[in-house]
Parts: sequence; C-alpha cells; structure tokens
Amino acid sequence: MRTTVLLAALLAAGQTALADTESVTMQTTDGITVHGEIYTAPGVTKSAPLILLFHQGGGDSRGEYAPLVPRLLAEGYNLVAIDQRRGGDRFDGDNRTLAGVGAAEYSYCDVMPDLEAALDYARERGFDGPTAAWGSSYSAALVFRLASARDDEIDAIVAFSPASGEPMAGCMPEDVSADVRQPVLALRPTREMQVPYVPGQMALFEEQGHRTYVADPGVHGSSMLNEARVGASVDATWAVVLGFLRENLR
Repeated sequence: MRTTVLLAALLAAGQTALADTESVTMQTTDGITVHGEIYTAPGVTKSAPLILLFHQGGGDSRGEYAPLVPRLLAEGYNLVAIDQRRGGDRFDGDNRTLAGVGAAEYSYCDVMPDLEAALDYARERGFDGPTAAWGSSYSAALVFRLASARDDEIDAIVAFSPASGEPMAGCMPEDVSADVRQPVLALRPTREMQVPYVPGQMALFEEQGHRTYVADPGVHGSSMLNEARVGASVDATWAVVLGFLRENLR
C-alpha cells in the first residue's frame, strides 16, 4: 500500500516536496510476518544512504518514528522502519507484527530475526547505499549484534539508550561491542546516567573506541530527538546524530 505524505520539515525549509510511504511486509527466518514502512523522498535514489529504524519495547515503528521521519528524509536518507514482535501501543500506535503473533511470547533476544529480515528486505528491494542500524532501548542493544553478524552490510550504528542486564541476558550489547568494527554512536539522557550499569557501559564503549553522547535534556530511547516528548529543545542532540550520520554514511 502506498500513500503520499507532506513533509513538515521540508516545508519548514521552504520546500514543497512530497515523500512516498509504502507499507510492506517481510518474512523472518522463523516464520514471523513483520510489518513496516519504506520512506523515500523525491529525487533520492536507492543508492542513497539507508537507515534501518527499530523501536523500543512496548512500542511500534510509526508511534516512535513518525515525528522523526521528516527530518531524516530532508537529510536525504532512505528509511525502512519495522514493527518488531516485542512491542505495543506505548506511543498510541499499533504494532501490527505483535497483533499477528497472537498469544506467543518472545524475549527481547528472540527479536533478532526481525532486524535481519529488515536488512534482507531492504537489499531485496534494491536499497544498496551505505546503511546505518538505528535502535532504541532493547533494539539499541540488538543493533550491536546485527552489526557484528553482518559487518559487511552495516556501516554505522546509532544506539539510543541501549538496554542491558537481566532483560537482555544472552544478547547484551557489551557481549559483542568489542567486536563491532563499524562507527558507533551510543546516546543516553542525563537521568539515565544514574542507573547503576549505565556509566560503566558508556565507559566501556568509549574504551572500545565507540562514540558516546549524553543528552541534556533528554528522555529514553529515540524519543530524545522528539521535542514534544522531551519538553525542551533537542537541537543539540539532533546536531550530534546528523553529524555522525553525515560523517559515516558516505
């Protein structure tokens, strides 16, 4: 299904461009139907940089990323965003993948095939540009594993509030972060630096040569780029994220 949406960010920049949004489905290796969207902007080819967008626990792709998509499209990125099998309606959205799995229960680690399916589907559709894996909370932990396993296909990682500890047992980012050769940007809001494991995690990433950033102000996950959810300007955080993407998706 295709729809056309007006890009508020492009209008704000004095442009009247339209973006194409295509709702799609893809299959995982363990038989799950994953729902998502492909977002493209006019004049942007399939060889342009691609960002794979993965949401946080309790959420869905449209609820978390709809406010961010216009800004990313205005920067010239192609986007693939999916509803993972672990999610919900946290941002008043609808997780279509979760609705399709019924009463089945999955751990956060069980979601890895969803991320791999998004990458494979993007390649099948001909998107062959430099690619960033962008995760939020538990999916921010999983993008480390995706980059480690598919290091010839992922060119950069953006990890907002990467989860760790018992909920991520078996797929903690710290287990593979030393093996990740791609550029990494790991972000946390100031208040999460009070969580016991977080300072050590950020210090480890820095020791391994990964880039870190503490957003002040900020909130959990990718919503630290959403001014309405933060309740204050997020320009500084956007500047860090976009600068990292421009530098590493060439």
